[in-house]
Amino acid sequence: MSAHPFQIVSLDHVVLRVRDLDAAFAFYVDVLGCSLERELPELGLYQLRAGAQLIDLVPVDSKLGGGTEVRQENRNVDHICLVISSFDETALQAHLAAHGFEASPAAERYGAKGYGQSVYVTDPDGNTVELKENN
Repeated sequence: MSAHPFQIVSLDHVVLRVRDLDAAFAFYVDVLGCSLERELPELGLYQLRAGAQLIDLVPVDSKLGGGTEVRQENRNVDHICLVISSFDETALQAHLAAHGFEASPAAERYGAKGYGQSVYVTDPDGNTVELKENN
């Protein structure tokens, strides 16, 4: 087992695919007390502040939502994002490859702490995990 070139710092955000954006807003904003932080309606992205983290709502019929209904056989959690202590893309890619996983190229993405570099990797069950720099 090789040493890890990073440590997980925290959960950054969770992306949820939703059937009814109004109902989702009512639950997360009115019931739980989240606040709308950022919205990109042309993509179908609505980011809610949940303490230090974000909950992203993506309507299933939007560009990001993929257009498929949320059913038992479809995922409604698009991905989770973990903040890591050290973001060295070369070391990170090598570490994942050594364990048989391939990550996307690094890209600048928005999260709970603002913009930063991140990669996507798929776990053995097909779940997408974003690994994001601690900025």
